[in-house]
Amino acid sequence: MYKQLVINAAEHETRVALLEDGEISEFYVDRGDDSDIAGNIYKGRVLRVLPGMQAAFVNIGLSQAGFIYVDDVFYDNFKEYERLFEMESGEDEDSLEDNSGSEILDKRDFTIEELIHEGQQILVQAAKSPMGTKGARISAYVSLPGRFLVLMPNSDHIGISRRIEDEVERARLKAMVEKLRTEDFGYIVRTAADGEKEEKLAYEMGFLNNLWKNIQKKFETAPAPSLLHQELSISLRAVRDLLIQEVEKLVIDSKPTYDSVLSFLDTYMPSLKDHVVFYEGTEPVFDAYNLEGDISRALKRKVWLKSGGYILIELTEALVAIDVNTGRYVGKHNLEETILKTNLEAVKEIAYQIRLRDLGGIIIIDFIDMEKKSNQEKVYNALQEALKKDKSKTHVLPISEMGLIQMTRKRTRDPLTRILCEPCLYCDGEGYLLSRQSICYNIYREILRDVHDMDGTRLTLRVNPQIAELLLGEENPLVAHLERSIGKQIVIYPNPKFHMEQFDIFEVIGQ
Repeated sequence: MYKQLVINAAEHETRVALLEDGEISEFYVDRGDDSDIAGNIYKGRVLRVLPGMQAAFVNIGLSQAGFIYVDDVFYDNFKEYERLFEMESGEDEDSLEDNSGSEILDKRDFTIEELIHEGQQILVQAAKSPMGTKGARISAYVSLPGRFLVLMPNSDHIGISRRIEDEVERARLKAMVEKLRTEDFGYIVRTAADGEKEEKLAYEMGFLNNLWKNIQKKFETAPAPSLLHQELSISLRAVRDLLIQEVEKLVIDSKPTYDSVLSFLDTYMPSLKDHVVFYEGTEPVFDAYNLEGDISRALKRKVWLKSGGYILIELTEALVAIDVNTGRYVGKHNLEETILKTNLEAVKEIAYQIRLRDLGGIIIIDFIDMEKKSNQEKVYNALQEALKKDKSKTHVLPISEMGLIQMTRKRTRDPLTRILCEPCLYCDGEGYLLSRQSICYNIYREILRDVHDMDGTRLTLRVNPQIAELLLGEENPLVAHLERSIGKQIVIYPNPKFHMEQFDIFEVIGQ
């Protein structure tokens, strides 16, 4: 599979698209706001401790407070561990000298109110960016990713990427890291380290260690709240996480971004500089690669399949619901075959849309009911196979008796529709407006409700032009009946600035 990255960098926005065989599969947007802060490290101040939820709100300098669970609170002050443990166990200090902090924690589960208190200053990292009305998910367990390694200063564990399958190579890398490390820090060896020499890992280990020490120094002097370390820009993250590992070509349309990428590669992987291309075409780079249409399609509720069937994708606060329909597809032989073909085609599109839209959390897929168990297994296996391309962790349950598939996908940021769209100014995100006829009847009831308090000889009704057209046409008998009932003339004025459901009623006194 031929993979390439296309970066469209403007002053106000940077867009990154991952293409697989010419088709966009992942899409990222950065507009310089707080929508993507994952990886940033902050000095925060605890605002409120919630014993009932075993969590706390922390001010990290954003419009919404960060949220930290008790399991994500870390204390590197061993004496504090000892003091808390002694208070509960009655052990003397000597009995703890041979134990590690982790062993003490195994003996005693701390509550959130024992570990942190309101007003306390703590060092935290954004694990998840703010999503909707929820603030950022933060953790005191810091990780600093590099080209070959991920530094975990709050751990001493050494892990190897699962994508490195050769057991001999895994053992070599683990032994190399154990030999090189000079601090009791933990490391994860990334896929890019496969086959690399000791010198490169040693250089990066030193770089990450120094970076962590600088962050700690900043924490000592910086006010709270403040940003201590900012994750790489979206362009450089794409280079670090995608180009270096799996992408064969990177196309950039901005000279400053192109230069920064080359400078980054000079430090980490000079051999990949030849894979970076500066786009100099006259038309926008996303148009040149026919990406705008696919992005627009990823924002639609309905997605058509080539056969004529379609899928509906609905995002709710709690889950994502996906419905499969045959649509215009009527098949050629029998109903069961038609349904199976539609479901199998939908599987590929659903897996594609989940990845492109970055849908996460609980996902419910309502396939068209299939009578044969063998056909259900075909659809289930096809979905699992299609999801293998997805780097985010997924878990899929077999088709239920009701024809539903329940699955989960790790959610780290808002889906594409929440990033690029906002609630409809007409329906406030409800997805529906009152019908024009219902609005006419609402006006009828409102006038009857208020007419007893009106002394005027006639009423003036200001409405949206479409409602005015209906009241003067099809619903004119309703207006005539109302005039007879209240004994007043009703004059209707259309106002093009009015929302469809908006109307104003005025009484006119005298002639």
